[in-house]
Amino acid sequence: MTSSIIRTLGKPGRMRSLAVLLFAAGMPALSACGPVHAAASAAPPPPRITVTPADGAKDVKPAEPISVSAKGAMPSSVTLTGPDGTPRPGALKGGTFVPARLLATGTTYSVAATVVDAQGHQHTRTSHFTTLTPDKVNKITLLPSKDSVVGVGQPVSVLFDDPVTDKAAVERHVKVTTSNNTQGSWGWVKDSSGRDRIDWRPHTYWKPGTTVTLKADLNGVDSGDGRYLVRDYATSFTIGRSQLAKVDLTTHRLTFYRDGKPVRTIPVSGGDPQHRTWSGTMLVMAKEGTVRMNSETVGLGSSYNLLVHNSLRLTGSGTYAHQAEWAAAAIGRTNASHGCIGMNPADAAWLYHQARVGDVFQVTGGKETVAVGNGFGDWNLAWPAWQHLSALG
Repeated sequence: MTSSIIRTLGKPGRMRSLAVLLFAAGMPALSACGPVHAAASAAPPPPRITVTPADGAKDVKPAEPISVSAKGAMPSSVTLTGPDGTPRPGALKGGTFVPARLLATGTTYSVAATVVDAQGHQHTRTSHFTTLTPDKVNKITLLPSKDSVVGVGQPVSVLFDDPVTDKAAVERHVKVTTSNNTQGSWGWVKDSSGRDRIDWRPHTYWKPGTTVTLKADLNGVDSGDGRYLVRDYATSFTIGRSQLAKVDLTTHRLTFYRDGKPVRTIPVSGGDPQHRTWSGTMLVMAKEGTVRMNSETVGLGSSYNLLVHNSLRLTGSGTYAHQAEWAAAAIGRTNASHGCIGMNPADAAWLYHQARVGDVFQVTGGKETVAVGNGFGDWNLAWPAWQHLSALG
């Protein structure tokens, strides 16, 4: 066999035959370049994803942005989940996820951030963080009360326990909707108690039958100086029939209108020259019924201390329309009160029975116009001036 191979090698043009022969004999064929191996390509390492706030972060501000970055990869999605397991709506803008609403205080959230590398592969990182529990809390009072039926002048009103220094931040998170797209605006006023208040007033008096809803997504809002609101609030109410009392203190008469038509004219007595009644537009703030009225509480010494019946409160400073049987000689003839609008018992009882919170009192012939925040004096401003009280312009 060996001599046959040697002889074959010695003959010209027989190399191919040798290769075939060697293959047939189970021997490896020879190559002048040696063996060929396929090059192995190493897979690139996965991108390092950075999420802010960092995993395990605490005392995160509810308004702090959630950002995602990774070298050599682009953020493609972020899922933010609360403790109930429900994803929070929001939008990814560049590398920042913007929740549809502020995060709640004292709450742990999870973030699933996904990026896409240059090869089109997805990579996801999950992290957790906890928002702060504030040391200082601001609380509010909402008016009117939920599911109430009120008069055509009643604004939506939010009264704050503590000062609001970032009014724009608060105003962005309170929203009024109505059943008939009523035009209106928020306005910031100083309540007669000295506290900050924001009211939503229509352009003109409400249309009877309108349903009004307030949604205040305030949990997580810093009202200023690190004083947070820690709850969401909501209320709704309905506008009742149109009722308006026009009070002329020069003629000592009150005319009560319903749906634009006069129903009853009532003799009255307003404030005397030393204690004149406010002029301007006021609303029925509350139907207080029987009230202890003590002159010492309003800086008038010991002038009076009476139980007064059928009392409708008109201002925060203490102006009422009420029964005044002790002033029978003055009612309808002269102004003799300490600033309230007094009536005979039968007329006061009738008016008290007819009136609703939010009904309008328009008073002429008194002293200067009542301040906007003294009760609901919102209507004493023209519409452009009222709009100017919004913190959002």
